[in-house]
Amino acid sequence: MSEQTSPTAGAGAAAPATILGIIIGAAVLGTASWLGGTLGAALGGGGWAPPPYSIATGVDFLKGGPSALWPEAPTGGLVGMLVLLVLVAVSLVVAGVLLWRRFRPGSGLGGRREMRALGKKAAEERARQLRPELAKVKELETRDLGVRLGELAPNGVDGPFGPELYGSDEDTYTVVMGPRAGKTSGLAVPILLDAPGAALLTSNRNDAYAITRRERARHGTTHTFDLQQITYAERDVWVDLLSSARSIEGASRLAMHFINADSDTRAADDFWAKAGSNTLMALFHAAAVSGATFDDVLRWLDTPADRAPVNALKSSNPALASRLSSTVAGAVETRDGIYETARQATNCLLDPEIRAWVTPDKSRPKFDPYAFVTSKDTAYLLSKDGGGSAAAITASIADLIFRGGTLAAERNGTGRLPIPLRAVLDEAANVCRIADLPKLYSHLGGRGINPVTILQSYKQGSMVWSEGGMDALWVASTVKLLGAGQDDADFAENISKLAGKHDVRDISTSHGSSGRSTSLGQREKEILQASKVRQLERGHGLVWASGTPMARFRLTPWMFSEQAETLKADKAAEEKAITARANEAEVIL
Repeated sequence: MSEQTSPTAGAGAAAPATILGIIIGAAVLGTASWLGGTLGAALGGGGWAPPPYSIATGVDFLKGGPSALWPEAPTGGLVGMLVLLVLVAVSLVVAGVLLWRRFRPGSGLGGRREMRALGKKAAEERARQLRPELAKVKELETRDLGVRLGELAPNGVDGPFGPELYGSDEDTYTVVMGPRAGKTSGLAVPILLDAPGAALLTSNRNDAYAITRRERARHGTTHTFDLQQITYAERDVWVDLLSSARSIEGASRLAMHFINADSDTRAADDFWAKAGSNTLMALFHAAAVSGATFDDVLRWLDTPADRAPVNALKSSNPALASRLSSTVAGAVETRDGIYETARQATNCLLDPEIRAWVTPDKSRPKFDPYAFVTSKDTAYLLSKDGGGSAAAITASIADLIFRGGTLAAERNGTGRLPIPLRAVLDEAANVCRIADLPKLYSHLGGRGINPVTILQSYKQGSMVWSEGGMDALWVASTVKLLGAGQDDADFAENISKLAGKHDVRDISTSHGSSGRSTSLGQREKEILQASKVRQLERGHGLVWASGTPMARFRLTPWMFSEQAETLKADKAAEEKAITARANEAEVIL
Protein backbone atom coordinates (compact mmCIF):
# COMPACT_ATOMS: atom_id res chain seq x y z
CA MET A 1 0.00 0.00 0.00
CA SER A 2 1.26 3.47 -0.80
CA GLU A 3 0.23 6.79 0.66
CA GLN A 4 0.69 10.34 -0.51
CA THR A 5 0.14 13.42 1.60
CA SER A 6 -0.51 16.88 0.24
CA PRO A 7 0.89 19.68 2.37
CA THR A 8 -1.32 22.32 0.82
CA ALA A 9 -3.38 22.66 3.96
CA GLY A 10 -6.39 24.90 3.39
CA ALA A 11 -5.72 24.91 -0.35
CA GLY A 12 -6.15 21.14 -0.44
CA ALA A 13 -9.42 21.35 1.41
CA ALA A 14 -10.56 24.29 -0.66
CA ALA A 15 -10.10 22.54 -4.05
CA PRO A 16 -12.84 19.88 -3.65
CA ALA A 17 -15.01 22.43 -1.87
CA THR A 18 -14.68 24.77 -4.84
CA ILE A 19 -15.58 22.06 -7.35
CA LEU A 20 -18.54 21.00 -5.25
CA GLY A 21 -19.62 24.62 -4.95
CA ILE A 22 -19.54 25.06 -8.75
CA ILE A 23 -21.65 21.93 -9.30
CA ILE A 24 -24.19 22.88 -6.66
CA GLY A 25 -24.29 26.48 -7.86
CA ALA A 26 -24.95 25.40 -11.47
CA ALA A 27 -27.71 23.03 -10.35
CA VAL A 28 -29.36 25.67 -8.18
CA LEU A 29 -29.10 28.26 -10.94
CA GLY A 30 -30.58 25.86 -13.52
CA THR A 31 -33.43 24.92 -11.21
CA ALA A 32 -34.14 28.56 -10.42
CA SER A 33 -34.26 29.39 -14.14
CA TRP A 34 -36.54 26.45 -14.90
CA LEU A 35 -38.89 27.21 -12.01
CA GLY A 36 -38.79 30.99 -12.50
CA GLY A 37 -39.65 30.78 -16.19
CA THR A 38 -42.44 28.26 -15.61
CA LEU A 39 -43.98 30.34 -12.81
CA GLY A 40 -43.62 33.49 -14.89
CA ALA A 41 -45.44 31.87 -17.82
CA ALA A 42 -48.20 30.53 -15.57
CA LEU A 43 -48.74 33.84 -13.78
CA GLY A 44 -48.88 35.60 -17.15
CA GLY A 45 -51.79 33.41 -18.32
CA GLY A 46 -49.85 30.96 -20.39
CA GLY A 47 -50.77 28.00 -18.17
CA TRP A 48 -48.59 25.57 -16.30
CA ALA A 49 -46.35 24.16 -19.00
CA PRO A 50 -42.96 23.26 -17.53
CA PRO A 51 -40.39 22.09 -20.07
CA PRO A 52 -38.57 18.81 -19.40
CA TYR A 53 -36.19 19.08 -16.43
CA SER A 54 -33.04 17.95 -18.23
CA ILE A 55 -29.63 19.01 -19.43
CA ALA A 56 -31.04 19.31 -22.97
CA THR A 57 -33.54 21.88 -21.73
CA GLY A 58 -30.65 23.88 -20.24
CA VAL A 59 -28.82 23.76 -23.56
CA ASP A 60 -31.94 24.98 -25.41
CA PHE A 61 -32.27 27.81 -22.87
CA LEU A 62 -28.66 28.88 -23.41
CA LYS A 63 -29.08 28.79 -27.21
CA GLY A 64 -32.49 30.42 -27.65
CA GLY A 65 -33.19 32.17 -24.40
CA PRO A 66 -36.51 32.04 -22.50
CA SER A 67 -38.62 32.22 -25.68
CA ALA A 68 -37.24 28.85 -26.80
CA LEU A 69 -38.83 27.17 -23.76
CA TRP A 70 -41.81 29.40 -23.11
CA PRO A 71 -42.86 30.90 -26.45
CA GLU A 72 -46.17 32.09 -25.04
CA ALA A 73 -44.63 33.69 -21.95
CA PRO A 74 -45.44 37.39 -21.57
CA THR A 75 -42.95 40.00 -20.43
CA GLY A 76 -44.18 39.70 -16.86
CA GLY A 77 -43.08 36.10 -16.80
CA LEU A 78 -39.58 37.02 -17.78
CA VAL A 79 -39.50 39.70 -15.09
CA GLY A 80 -40.62 37.18 -12.53
CA MET A 81 -37.87 34.83 -13.59
CA LEU A 82 -35.24 37.55 -13.39
CA VAL A 83 -36.38 38.59 -9.91
CA LEU A 84 -36.10 35.01 -8.74
CA LEU A 85 -32.70 34.71 -10.34
CA VAL A 86 -31.48 37.80 -8.51
CA LEU A 87 -32.66 36.37 -5.21
CA VAL A 88 -30.97 33.08 -5.95
CA ALA A 89 -27.76 34.83 -7.05
CA VAL A 90 -27.65 36.78 -3.80
CA SER A 91 -28.15 33.59 -1.86
CA LEU A 92 -25.37 31.92 -3.82
CA VAL A 93 -23.00 34.80 -3.14
CA VAL A 94 -23.73 34.65 0.58
CA ALA A 95 -23.30 30.89 0.62
CA GLY A 96 -20.12 31.17 -1.44
CA VAL A 97 -18.61 33.73 0.91
CA LEU A 98 -19.41 31.57 3.92
CA LEU A 99 -17.95 28.53 2.17
CA TRP A 100 -14.83 30.48 1.18
CA ARG A 101 -14.31 31.69 4.70
CA ARG A 102 -14.71 28.16 5.97
CA PHE A 103 -12.23 26.52 3.63
CA ARG A 104 -9.87 29.33 2.58
CA PRO A 105 -6.19 28.72 3.27
CA GLY A 106 -5.41 30.46 6.56
CA SER A 107 -2.03 32.11 6.95
CA GLY A 108 -2.07 32.07 10.72
CA LEU A 109 -1.32 35.81 10.73
CA GLY A 110 -3.66 38.37 12.22
CA GLY A 111 -6.77 39.30 10.27
CA ARG A 112 -9.48 41.89 10.77
CA ARG A 113 -10.91 40.18 13.83
CA GLU A 114 -7.56 39.61 15.53
CA MET A 115 -6.32 43.15 14.81
CA ARG A 116 -9.41 45.01 16.00
CA ALA A 117 -7.35 46.38 18.91
CA LEU A 118 -5.44 48.49 16.36
CA GLY A 119 -8.51 49.46 14.35
CA LYS A 120 -10.14 52.88 14.13
CA LYS A 121 -12.93 52.19 16.62
CA ALA A 122 -10.50 50.99 19.28
CA ALA A 123 -8.22 53.95 18.50
CA GLU A 124 -11.09 56.38 19.11
CA GLU A 125 -11.89 54.77 22.45
CA ARG A 126 -8.26 54.90 23.57
CA ALA A 127 -7.84 58.51 22.46
CA ARG A 128 -10.89 59.64 24.44
CA GLN A 129 -9.65 57.79 27.51
CA LEU A 130 -6.12 59.18 27.34
CA ARG A 131 -7.11 62.74 26.43
CA PRO A 132 -10.17 63.87 28.43
CA GLU A 133 -10.61 66.97 26.25
CA LEU A 134 -11.58 64.68 23.35
CA ALA A 135 -14.41 63.02 25.27
CA LYS A 136 -17.05 65.42 23.96
CA VAL A 137 -15.68 65.75 20.43
CA LYS A 138 -18.21 64.12 18.11
CA GLU A 139 -15.83 63.06 15.34
CA LEU A 140 -12.10 62.84 15.93
CA GLU A 141 -9.58 63.93 13.33
CA THR A 142 -7.03 61.41 12.12
CA ARG A 143 -4.24 63.20 14.01
CA ASP A 144 -6.12 62.63 17.29
CA LEU A 145 -6.61 58.88 16.82
CA GLY A 146 -2.99 57.97 17.53
CA VAL A 147 -0.03 56.96 15.40
CA ARG A 148 -1.22 55.80 11.98
CA LEU A 149 0.77 52.71 10.99
CA GLY A 150 -0.64 51.63 7.63
CA GLU A 151 -3.30 49.33 6.20
CA LEU A 152 -3.94 45.74 7.24
CA ALA A 153 -3.14 43.29 4.44
CA PRO A 154 -5.52 40.47 3.41
CA ASN A 155 -5.03 37.43 5.61
CA GLY A 156 -3.55 34.68 3.48
CA VAL A 157 -5.43 35.37 0.24
CA ASP A 158 -5.81 38.13 -2.31
CA GLY A 159 -8.28 40.81 -1.37
CA PRO A 160 -8.68 44.46 -0.45
CA PHE A 161 -6.31 46.11 2.03
CA GLY A 162 -7.72 47.66 5.16
CA PRO A 163 -8.71 48.76 7.65
CA GLU A 164 -6.16 51.34 8.78
CA LEU A 165 -4.14 50.43 11.87
CA TYR A 166 -3.33 52.84 14.69
CA GLY A 167 -1.05 52.81 17.70
CA SER A 168 -2.09 54.77 20.76
CA ASP A 169 -0.71 57.84 22.52
CA GLU A 170 0.82 55.64 25.22
CA ASP A 171 2.58 53.24 22.88
CA THR A 172 6.28 53.14 22.09
CA TYR A 173 7.50 52.04 18.67
CA THR A 174 10.51 50.33 17.13
CA VAL A 175 10.83 50.07 13.36
CA VAL A 176 13.35 47.78 11.64
CA MET A 177 13.45 48.34 7.89
CA GLY A 178 16.28 48.17 5.41
CA PRO A 179 17.32 50.96 3.03
CA ARG A 180 14.69 51.97 0.46
CA ALA A 181 11.99 50.02 2.30
CA GLY A 182 9.68 53.04 2.57
CA LYS A 183 10.27 53.97 6.20
CA THR A 184 10.65 57.69 5.52
CA SER A 185 7.79 58.18 3.05
CA GLY A 186 5.49 55.66 4.72
CA LEU A 187 6.19 56.26 8.41
CA ALA A 188 8.42 59.20 9.36
CA VAL A 189 6.64 61.76 7.17
CA PRO A 190 3.04 60.69 7.94
CA ILE A 191 3.74 60.53 11.68
CA LEU A 192 5.19 64.06 11.63
CA LEU A 193 2.29 65.41 9.58
CA ASP A 194 -0.30 63.79 11.86
CA ALA A 195 1.31 64.92 15.12
CA PRO A 196 -1.42 66.78 17.10
CA GLY A 197 1.12 68.57 19.29
CA ALA A 198 4.87 68.98 19.33
CA ALA A 199 6.96 66.80 17.03
CA LEU A 200 10.63 65.86 16.88
CA LEU A 201 12.62 64.38 14.01
CA THR A 202 16.24 63.25 13.99
CA SER A 203 17.85 62.47 10.65
CA ASN A 204 21.03 62.63 8.60
CA ARG A 205 19.19 63.66 5.42
CA ASN A 206 16.89 66.46 4.34
CA ASP A 207 14.11 64.45 2.66
CA ALA A 208 11.57 64.31 5.51
CA TYR A 209 12.45 67.89 6.41
CA ALA A 210 11.76 69.16 2.89
CA ILE A 211 8.39 67.41 2.72
CA THR A 212 7.03 68.36 6.12
CA ARG A 213 8.57 71.66 7.22
CA ARG A 214 6.12 74.02 5.52
CA GLU A 215 3.07 72.04 6.55
CA ARG A 216 4.28 71.88 10.15
CA ALA A 217 5.01 75.62 10.02
CA ARG A 218 1.30 76.21 9.32
CA HIS A 219 0.49 74.81 12.78
CA GLY A 220 3.42 76.08 14.84
CA THR A 221 7.04 77.19 14.83
CA THR A 222 9.67 74.98 13.22
CA HIS A 223 13.16 74.87 14.71
CA THR A 224 15.83 73.48 12.39
CA PHE A 225 18.92 72.42 14.30
CA ASP A 226 21.03 72.02 11.19
CA LEU A 227 24.32 71.31 12.91
CA GLN A 228 26.30 70.37 9.80
CA GLN A 229 24.65 72.16 6.88
CA ILE A 230 22.33 69.44 5.67
CA THR A 231 19.65 71.99 4.79
CA TYR A 232 21.88 75.09 5.08
CA ALA A 233 19.21 76.63 7.31
CA GLU A 234 20.23 79.66 9.34
CA ARG A 235 20.66 79.18 13.07
CA ASP A 236 17.70 80.84 14.78
CA VAL A 237 18.17 79.69 18.39
CA TRP A 238 20.85 78.43 20.74
CA VAL A 239 20.54 75.56 23.21
CA ASP A 240 21.72 75.73 26.80
CA LEU A 241 22.89 72.13 27.21
CA LEU A 242 24.98 73.00 30.24
CA SER A 243 21.86 74.06 32.15
CA SER A 244 20.98 70.39 32.47
CA ALA A 245 24.41 69.77 34.02
CA ARG A 246 23.49 71.76 37.13
CA SER A 247 22.47 68.43 38.64
CA ILE A 248 24.79 65.46 38.84
CA GLU A 249 22.27 63.33 36.97
CA GLY A 250 22.04 65.87 34.17
CA ALA A 251 25.81 66.26 33.96
CA SER A 252 26.22 62.50 33.87
CA ARG A 253 23.67 62.17 31.06
CA LEU A 254 25.31 64.92 29.05
CA ALA A 255 28.71 63.24 29.37
CA MET A 256 27.14 59.92 28.41
CA HIS A 257 25.86 61.38 25.13
CA PHE A 258 29.31 62.59 24.15
CA ILE A 259 31.05 59.33 25.07
CA ASN A 260 28.46 57.17 23.37
CA ALA A 261 28.09 59.23 20.18
CA ASP A 262 31.15 57.86 18.43
CA SER A 263 31.64 54.47 20.09
CA ASP A 264 29.92 51.12 20.03
CA THR A 265 28.73 49.65 23.30
CA ARG A 266 31.86 47.62 23.94
CA ALA A 267 34.12 50.63 23.53
CA ALA A 268 31.82 52.80 25.64
CA ASP A 269 31.87 50.24 28.44
CA ASP A 270 35.64 49.91 28.95
CA PHE A 271 37.74 51.57 31.65
CA TRP A 272 38.86 54.58 29.60
CA ALA A 273 35.34 55.35 28.42
CA LYS A 274 33.92 55.17 31.95
CA ALA A 275 36.74 57.24 33.39
CA GLY A 276 36.48 59.76 30.55
CA SER A 277 32.71 59.99 31.11
CA ASN A 278 33.20 60.64 34.83
CA THR A 279 35.73 63.38 34.09
CA LEU A 280 33.44 64.99 31.54
CA MET A 281 30.59 64.85 34.03
CA ALA A 282 32.70 66.71 36.60
CA LEU A 283 33.82 69.34 34.08
CA PHE A 284 30.28 69.87 32.74
CA HIS A 285 28.95 70.27 36.27
CA ALA A 286 31.75 72.68 37.14
CA ALA A 287 30.93 74.76 34.07
CA ALA A 288 27.20 74.77 34.89
CA VAL A 289 27.59 75.91 38.50
CA SER A 290 30.23 78.54 37.68
CA GLY A 291 28.60 80.06 34.58
CA ALA A 292 31.36 78.81 32.27
CA THR A 293 30.79 77.70 28.67
CA PHE A 294 31.88 74.86 26.43
CA ASP A 295 34.86 77.01 25.42
CA ASP A 296 36.03 76.77 29.03
CA VAL A 297 35.41 73.02 29.12
CA LEU A 298 37.61 72.55 26.04
CA ARG A 299 40.34 74.62 27.64
CA TRP A 300 40.13 72.59 30.85
CA LEU A 301 40.47 69.37 28.85
CA ASP A 302 43.61 70.69 27.16
CA THR A 303 45.17 71.74 30.48
CA PRO A 304 44.37 69.15 33.17
CA ALA A 305 46.44 71.12 35.69
CA ASP A 306 44.04 74.07 35.48
CA ARG A 307 42.49 74.38 38.97
CA ALA A 308 39.45 76.38 37.81
CA PRO A 309 37.03 73.42 37.58
CA VAL A 310 38.15 72.00 40.93
CA ASN A 311 37.76 75.41 42.57
CA ALA A 312 34.30 75.81 41.01
CA LEU A 313 33.19 72.49 42.50
CA LYS A 314 34.54 73.02 46.02
CA SER A 315 31.60 75.09 47.21
CA SER A 316 28.82 73.16 45.47
CA ASN A 317 30.12 69.58 45.60
CA PRO A 318 33.32 69.03 47.61
CA ALA A 319 33.25 65.26 47.00
CA LEU A 320 33.20 65.72 43.24
CA ALA A 321 35.94 68.36 43.52
CA SER A 322 38.06 65.86 45.42
CA ARG A 323 37.41 63.15 42.82
CA LEU A 324 38.42 65.41 39.93
CA SER A 325 41.49 66.58 41.83
CA SER A 326 42.61 62.99 42.45
CA THR A 327 42.23 62.19 38.75
CA VAL A 328 44.41 65.16 37.84
CA ALA A 329 46.99 64.20 40.48
CA GLY A 330 47.06 60.52 39.49
CA ALA A 331 49.67 58.70 37.42
CA VAL A 332 50.51 60.76 34.35
CA GLU A 333 49.85 57.90 31.91
CA THR A 334 46.44 57.20 33.44
CA ARG A 335 45.46 60.86 33.65
CA ASP A 336 46.51 61.52 30.06
CA GLY A 337 44.56 58.46 28.86
CA ILE A 338 41.42 59.61 30.65
CA TYR A 339 41.67 63.17 29.39
CA GLU A 340 42.44 62.03 25.84
CA THR A 341 39.30 59.89 25.88
CA ALA A 342 37.29 62.91 27.00
CA ARG A 343 38.93 65.11 24.37
CA GLN A 344 38.12 62.64 21.60
CA ALA A 345 34.48 62.50 22.74
CA THR A 346 34.15 66.29 22.50
CA ASN A 347 35.89 66.70 19.13
CA CYS A 348 32.71 67.98 17.48
CA LEU A 349 32.87 71.05 19.74
CA LEU A 350 36.13 72.06 18.09
CA ASP A 351 34.04 73.11 15.08
CA PRO A 352 32.97 76.72 15.80
CA GLU A 353 29.85 76.29 13.63
CA ILE A 354 28.70 73.39 15.79
CA ARG A 355 29.80 74.97 19.06
CA ALA A 356 27.77 78.09 18.25
CA TRP A 357 24.55 76.10 18.69
CA VAL A 358 25.35 75.48 22.37
CA THR A 359 27.04 78.79 23.22
CA PRO A 360 25.10 81.73 24.73
CA ASP A 361 24.09 84.16 21.98
CA LYS A 362 22.39 87.44 22.86
CA SER A 363 21.26 87.96 19.27
CA ARG A 364 19.15 84.79 19.25
CA PRO A 365 16.55 83.37 21.67
CA LYS A 366 17.35 80.38 23.85
CA PHE A 367 15.49 77.20 22.98
CA ASP A 368 13.07 76.28 25.77
CA PRO A 369 12.42 72.51 25.82
CA TYR A 370 9.66 72.84 28.42
CA ALA A 371 7.71 75.35 26.33
CA PHE A 372 8.36 73.29 23.21
CA VAL A 373 6.76 70.06 24.47
CA THR A 374 3.53 71.85 25.34
CA SER A 375 3.29 73.57 21.94
CA LYS A 376 2.55 72.48 18.39
CA ASP A 377 6.08 73.28 17.25
CA THR A 378 8.50 71.00 15.43
CA ALA A 379 12.20 70.38 16.05
CA TYR A 380 14.37 68.98 13.26
CA LEU A 381 17.65 67.63 14.66
CA LEU A 382 19.95 67.07 11.70
CA SER A 383 23.49 65.75 11.82
CA LYS A 384 25.80 63.82 9.58
CA ASP A 385 27.18 60.47 10.63
CA GLY A 386 30.78 59.34 10.44
CA GLY A 387 33.83 61.47 11.20
CA GLY A 388 33.15 64.92 12.63
CA SER A 389 29.56 64.03 13.39
CA ALA A 390 27.57 66.26 15.70
CA ALA A 391 25.54 63.27 16.87
CA ALA A 392 26.47 64.01 20.50
CA ILE A 393 24.68 67.37 20.26
CA THR A 394 21.70 65.80 18.47
CA ALA A 395 21.31 63.15 21.16
CA SER A 396 21.75 65.73 23.92
CA ILE A 397 19.03 68.01 22.52
CA ALA A 398 16.66 65.08 21.99
CA ASP A 399 17.26 63.95 25.58
CA LEU A 400 16.70 67.51 26.80
CA ILE A 401 13.34 67.54 25.03
CA PHE A 402 12.42 64.20 26.59
CA ARG A 403 13.30 65.54 30.02
CA GLY A 404 11.23 68.65 29.35
CA GLY A 405 8.33 66.44 28.32
CA THR A 406 8.66 64.34 31.46
CA LEU A 407 8.64 67.46 33.64
CA ALA A 408 5.57 68.86 31.86
CA ALA A 409 3.79 65.52 32.25
CA GLU A 410 4.59 65.37 35.96
CA ARG A 411 3.12 68.84 36.41
CA ASN A 412 -0.08 67.77 34.70
CA GLY A 413 -2.77 66.15 36.83
CA THR A 414 -2.94 63.05 34.64
CA GLY A 415 0.82 62.48 34.74
CA ARG A 416 0.81 62.68 30.96
CA LEU A 417 1.34 65.44 28.44
CA PRO A 418 -2.02 67.07 27.58
CA ILE A 419 -1.20 66.57 23.90
CA PRO A 420 1.24 63.76 23.05
CA LEU A 421 4.74 64.42 21.76
CA ARG A 422 5.73 62.46 18.66
CA ALA A 423 9.47 61.76 18.51
CA VAL A 424 10.60 60.17 15.23
CA LEU A 425 14.17 59.02 15.81
CA ASP A 426 15.11 58.25 12.23
CA GLU A 427 18.69 56.97 11.82
CA ALA A 428 18.76 56.68 15.61
CA ALA A 429 21.82 54.43 15.57
CA ASN A 430 23.79 57.08 13.70
CA VAL A 431 22.65 60.48 14.95
CA CYS A 432 20.71 59.94 18.18
CA ARG A 433 22.58 57.47 20.36
CA ILE A 434 20.87 57.96 23.70
CA ALA A 435 22.64 55.24 25.66
CA ASP A 436 19.81 54.41 28.06
CA LEU A 437 17.00 54.71 25.51
CA PRO A 438 15.93 51.08 26.17
CA LYS A 439 15.37 51.95 29.83
CA LEU A 440 13.53 55.17 28.97
CA TYR A 441 11.07 53.52 26.60
CA SER A 442 8.36 52.33 28.97
CA HIS A 443 8.67 55.51 31.03
CA LEU A 444 8.28 57.78 27.99
CA GLY A 445 5.15 56.01 26.78
CA GLY A 446 3.50 56.48 30.15
CA ARG A 447 4.18 60.22 29.97
CA GLY A 448 2.53 60.74 26.58
CA ILE A 449 5.84 60.81 24.71
CA ASN A 450 5.81 58.47 21.72
CA PRO A 451 9.34 57.55 20.58
CA VAL A 452 9.52 55.92 17.15
CA THR A 453 13.03 54.48 16.83
CA ILE A 454 13.82 53.64 13.21
CA LEU A 455 16.71 51.25 12.50
CA GLN A 456 17.99 49.64 9.32
CA SER A 457 18.60 46.30 11.02
CA TYR A 458 18.39 44.68 14.43
CA LYS A 459 22.17 44.28 14.55
CA GLN A 460 22.59 48.01 13.97
CA GLY A 461 20.74 48.57 17.22
CA SER A 462 22.81 45.90 18.99
CA MET A 463 26.01 47.74 18.05
CA VAL A 464 24.75 50.87 19.80
CA TRP A 465 22.91 49.49 22.81
CA SER A 466 24.50 46.00 23.05
CA GLU A 467 22.58 42.79 22.38
CA GLY A 468 20.97 42.95 25.81
CA GLY A 469 20.11 46.62 25.39
CA MET A 470 18.58 46.11 21.96
CA ASP A 471 16.60 43.15 23.27
CA ALA A 472 15.34 45.38 26.07
CA LEU A 473 14.37 48.11 23.59
CA TRP A 474 12.58 45.56 21.43
CA VAL A 475 10.66 44.11 24.37
CA ALA A 476 9.79 47.56 25.76
CA SER A 477 8.29 48.59 22.39
CA THR A 478 4.56 48.03 22.62
CA VAL A 479 4.28 48.25 18.82
CA LYS A 480 6.86 46.68 16.51
CA LEU A 481 7.09 47.13 12.76
CA LEU A 482 9.27 45.09 10.47
CA GLY A 483 9.86 45.91 6.82
CA ALA A 484 11.79 44.82 3.75
CA GLY A 485 15.54 44.32 3.65
CA GLN A 486 16.06 41.80 6.47
CA ASP A 487 19.06 39.70 5.43
CA ASP A 488 20.07 38.69 8.96
CA ALA A 489 19.38 34.95 9.08
CA ASP A 490 19.31 34.74 12.88
CA PHE A 491 16.91 37.65 13.20
CA ALA A 492 14.64 36.27 10.48
CA GLU A 493 14.61 32.90 12.25
CA ASN A 494 13.70 34.58 15.54
CA ILE A 495 10.82 36.41 13.87
CA SER A 496 9.64 33.09 12.43
CA LYS A 497 9.68 31.53 15.89
CA LEU A 498 7.89 34.52 17.34
CA ALA A 499 5.12 34.17 14.76
CA GLY A 500 4.65 30.58 15.95
CA LYS A 501 2.81 27.72 14.30
CA HIS A 502 -0.77 26.94 13.39
CA ASP A 503 -2.84 23.90 12.49
CA VAL A 504 -3.31 23.21 8.79
CA ARG A 505 -5.28 20.54 6.93
CA ASP A 506 -3.63 17.75 4.98
CA ILE A 507 -5.26 15.53 2.38
CA SER A 508 -3.86 11.98 2.42
CA THR A 509 -4.50 9.59 -0.44
CA SER A 510 -4.04 5.83 0.13
CA HIS A 511 -3.93 3.05 -2.48
CA GLY A 512 -4.62 -0.50 -1.40
CA SER A 513 -6.29 -3.74 -2.37
CA SER A 514 -9.69 -2.21 -1.72
CA GLY A 515 -8.95 0.72 -3.99
CA ARG A 516 -8.14 4.35 -3.38
CA SER A 517 -9.19 6.33 -0.29
CA THR A 518 -8.72 9.93 0.76
CA SER A 519 -8.61 11.23 4.31
CA LEU A 520 -8.36 14.69 5.80
CA GLY A 521 -6.02 15.36 8.73
CA GLN A 522 -4.23 18.18 10.54
CA ARG A 523 -0.65 19.07 11.33
CA GLU A 524 1.33 22.03 12.64
CA LYS A 525 3.07 24.38 10.24
CA GLU A 526 5.16 27.51 10.69
CA ILE A 527 3.06 30.62 10.25
CA LEU A 528 5.93 32.54 8.72
CA GLN A 529 9.10 30.92 7.44
CA ALA A 530 12.39 32.76 7.87
CA SER A 531 12.78 32.96 4.09
CA LYS A 532 9.45 34.80 3.87
CA VAL A 533 10.72 37.38 6.34
CA ARG A 534 13.64 38.09 4.01
CA GLN A 535 11.27 38.30 1.04
CA LEU A 536 9.03 41.03 2.45
CA GLU A 537 8.15 43.46 -0.34
CA ARG A 538 9.08 47.12 -0.28
CA GLY A 539 6.29 49.15 1.20
CA HIS A 540 4.96 46.12 3.04
CA GLY A 541 5.84 44.59 6.36
CA LEU A 542 4.79 42.93 9.58
CA VAL A 543 3.24 44.64 12.57
CA TRP A 544 2.35 43.42 16.01
CA ALA A 545 1.45 45.05 19.27
CA SER A 546 1.11 43.89 22.84
CA GLY A 547 -1.79 41.44 22.90
CA THR A 548 -2.13 41.01 19.12
CA PRO A 549 -0.74 38.41 16.71
CA MET A 550 1.70 39.28 13.98
CA ALA A 551 -0.02 40.66 10.87
CA ARG A 552 0.93 41.81 7.41
CA PHE A 553 0.42 45.47 6.63
CA ARG A 554 1.05 47.98 3.88
CA LEU A 555 2.59 51.39 4.45
CA THR A 556 0.55 54.41 3.37
CA PRO A 557 3.10 56.84 1.85
CA TRP A 558 2.42 60.55 1.91
CA MET A 559 2.31 60.62 -1.92
CA PHE A 560 -1.10 58.93 -1.81
CA SER A 561 -2.65 61.10 0.90
CA GLU A 562 -5.27 63.80 0.43
CA GLN A 563 -2.54 66.37 1.04
CA ALA A 564 -0.28 64.97 -1.66
CA GLU A 565 -0.50 67.87 -4.11
CA THR A 566 0.09 70.47 -1.40
CA LEU A 567 2.99 68.46 0.00
CA LYS A 568 4.56 68.01 -3.43
CA ALA A 569 4.47 71.77 -3.93
CA ASP A 570 5.92 72.30 -0.43
CA LYS A 571 8.68 69.80 -1.13
CA ALA A 572 9.61 71.46 -4.44
CA ALA A 573 9.68 74.91 -2.84
CA GLU A 574 11.73 73.76 0.13
CA GLU A 575 14.24 71.92 -2.06
CA LYS A 576 14.59 75.05 -4.18
CA ALA A 577 15.29 77.08 -1.03
CA ILE A 578 17.86 74.52 0.17
CA THR A 579 19.61 74.64 -3.20
CA ALA A 580 19.72 78.44 -3.12
CA ARG A 581 21.18 78.47 0.38
CA ALA A 582 23.72 75.80 -0.54
CA ASN A 583 24.88 77.79 -3.56
CA GLU A 584 25.35 80.87 -1.40
CA ALA A 585 27.30 79.00 1.26
CA GLU A 586 31.08 78.84 1.29
CA VAL A 587 32.28 75.56 -0.19
CA ILE A 588 34.93 73.72 1.84
CA LEU A 589 36.00 70.32 0.52
